Amino acid sequence: MDVTEGANAGTDGEIFPDVVKPQTSEPVLPGSAGIVKELGQTIVPTGEPDIFCMTIIGQIEGHFVLPPHNKTTKYEHIIPQLVAAEQSKTIKGLLIILNTVGGDVEAGLAIAEMIASLSKPTVTVVIGGGHSIGVPVAVASSYSIIAESATMTIHPIRMNGLVIGVPQTFEYMERMQERMVRFVTSHSRISEQQFKDLMFRTGELNRDIGTAVGGYDAVKYGLMDEVGGIGAALSRLNGMIAGEIIQSPEPLKQGGLTQ
Repeated sequence: MDVTEGANAGTDGEIFPDVVKPQTSEPVLPGSAGIVKELGQTIVPTGEPDIFCMTIIGQIEGHFVLPPHNKTTKYEHIIPQLVAAEQSKTIKGLLIILNTVGGDVEAGLAIAEMIASLSKPTVTVVIGGGHSIGVPVAVASSYSIIAESATMTIHPIRMNGLVIGVPQTFEYMERMQERMVRFVTSHSRISEQQFKDLMFRTGELNRDIGTAVGGYDAVKYGLMDEVGGIGAALSRLNGMIAGEIIQSPEPLKQGGLTQ
C-alpha cells in the first residue's frame, strides 16, 4: 500500500499522521544577534577588525541578582569575554566603553584587575558617567579617555542590607576602601591625598553622594589621561597596537575645581 507524504504507516498498513512538533513561544535568535540581545555587545570577532569593543553599562552586578528593571552588566559575562579576548590570536587590542553608575565593589574590582592584567593594549572611554566603582574600571586600562560632558562621582564605599554594628564591620569597610584607593592611585596619575580629598570633601551640593568630577577636572587631577571620544580612543589604540610609545599627556590649563 502506498503511503502519502507527511504520514507514517503502521505494521498492519494503517496510516498515522505525523506528530506535530511543539513550537516555542519566543524564537531563538541566531549567532551574534542573540548575543547582542542578551549581552548588549557583539561576539569576539574571528577576523577583521582586530579591535574588540566591550561595553560596561548600567549597574555592575555582583554576587546578588538585581531587580529585573535595573540595567545591569554582569561580571560573570565580562570576565569570560576578557579571557577569550586575551587568548584570541586575531584580537590586537580592546576598546572599553564605560557608562555606569557603579555597583558591587568586589565585582567592579575584579573586572578592573582583569583589564589591568591583560597583555594587549586597552583603552577606556567614559561616556555619560563612570561613577563609584566605575572609577577603578575606567583607570585600569593602558590609556583612559573621558568625554567632555561625562562625570565621575568619587565617594566612600557604602554597605546596604543587614549590617552588624560592630567594630569589625567598619574595619572591613575601611580595608575595602583602601583597596580601591590603592588601585586607582597605582593606575592613574592622581595622588592618594588628592583622591581622598575628593572622596571626603564636604561643602559640595551633592556631598551626600560624593564629589562629581567633570571631564576636564578628571584630566586635571590626573585621574584620566585625555578628554576625547571614540575617534581619539581608536586612534590611540591603533597607535599602541602599532608599537607607538604612550606619551604622558600635558596638564590641562583649562577647567578644574578651585582648591
